[in-house]
Amino acid sequence: MVSYVNSGTVFGIESYIICVETDTSNGLPTFDMVGMLNSEVREAKERVKVSLKNNGFSIPPLRITVNLSPADIRKDGTKFDLPIAISLLISLGEIEQKSTEETVFLGELGLDGELKFVKGVLPIVIEAKKQGFKRIIVPKENSFEAAAIEGIEVFGLSSLLEVVRFLSLEENERINDYPPVKIDIDELFKSHQYDYDVDFADITGQKELKRACVIAAAGFHHVLMIGPPGCGKTMAAKRMPTILPPLSYEESLEVSKIYSVSGYIKKFGSLMVKRPYNSPHHTITENALSGGGNVPKPGVISLSHRGVLFLDEAVHFDKRALEILRQPLEDRKIVISRSAGTFEYPSDFMLIAAVNPCPCGFYPDRNRCRCSENQIKNYIGKLSGPIMDRIDICVYSEAIEYDNLKNAGNNEEDSASLRKKIIIARNIQEERFKGNKIRFNSEMTIREIEKYCKLEPADEVFLEKAFRNMRLSARAYHKILRVARTIADLDGKERITKRHLAEALNYRMGNEYIQ
Repeated sequence: MVSYVNSGTVFGIESYIICVETDTSNGLPTFDMVGMLNSEVREAKERVKVSLKNNGFSIPPLRITVNLSPADIRKDGTKFDLPIAISLLISLGEIEQKSTEETVFLGELGLDGELKFVKGVLPIVIEAKKQGFKRIIVPKENSFEAAAIEGIEVFGLSSLLEVVRFLSLEENERINDYPPVKIDIDELFKSHQYDYDVDFADITGQKELKRACVIAAAGFHHVLMIGPPGCGKTMAAKRMPTILPPLSYEESLEVSKIYSVSGYIKKFGSLMVKRPYNSPHHTITENALSGGGNVPKPGVISLSHRGVLFLDEAVHFDKRALEILRQPLEDRKIVISRSAGTFEYPSDFMLIAAVNPCPCGFYPDRNRCRCSENQIKNYIGKLSGPIMDRIDICVYSEAIEYDNLKNAGNNEEDSASLRKKIIIARNIQEERFKGNKIRFNSEMTIREIEKYCKLEPADEVFLEKAFRNMRLSARAYHKILRVARTIADLDGKERITKRHLAEALNYRMGNEYIQ
């Protein structure tokens, strides 16, 4: 008898519905599995056989063949244990085929029949809903993740026997004994979106640094922070998510799919409702940053999608690892090619890099710094030109004075008030670029700069003088106009003025480090 059960798999972050077909027939007793399977899936037959035995089901000496169709899609992970077991039970006559119609099954089986957490449930639920399936059965630990998608019934069950009992009930009995899992999406976003234990009000002094962070958040500009140890660079970076606009439901799904595939969604319970923040150690490998393995999983770059990637002491990162950032900074996605196929992961993040001004960290304080001019230039010069080319704002932060520490917390603007200003500026950009692929000022091409960054004649003269005196490049010229456009948006001004240009020029830091 041939039986059919629906399951799902993930390739990259794209999901596919998989049909698990099982045939039992007389012949030499075997248990064969086919369908382009990796080792985790092949091992499922041992988990399924022992789990069924320990739950009172007897498997007669038959020739058992399991096919995971379509056979040209690679299957990995442990999520097929449950559908294979259910399909086998149908083929053996223990469960009726009609009880599994319009249902998708996912779950790893323990040897005692326990259903265990699996990766990649969220994108599969989205695909199942798209294809018109009515319900999905997942391990209880995955139930809140799956329930974030409306329009499909989610049942979180804890064991194989529970699934068998569920399938044996009539539909009205199922609802009474096993009500579908539901979550209040609006309440989830409302109660956890800004549940942070840090705030910009914690940072004393450093007005220029905080101002640069606000401009960066408003226009989605990448930032380089330069300053001596202990001046607040890391503090400011950690607080960037607290001033970014809230994630929309669509953005949350994008981020949550990445975390689901990686298996990290478990610690969040359901959807990711806060902006991601990742700060890898400088010893991170290329594969960990970009995503690695024969079937690559998302790396730190993709896990920072729609959020912040902070590189502390950026010059100490491996040069090859840093160069991986070039594609995602430009294309807002990362493409990884392996023998298993080509994988594309979204990687639209804000880069914040922090470095000391010199090897000892105390330049320009010549009472403490003994580094030569060449050492100073070469130190930050470890960041390649293509990476620096994508950084719009460079800000130098001074060491904290004693008076700032003594008056800590006094009159410091908190994250909530800064966020309101940033949301207003973002709304201006949204209206400006409506109908365009561009969303932020930082993404403007030369054509958009010419259209939206027009200057009065006097302001044009001012910028021309600065361009010549500071020996700026054409690249720096366009960066200045992008940043000035964001500063003007924060001021609610339609036209860029001399004051906006002067502040934007300040974030070029002259020729001391870079242009």
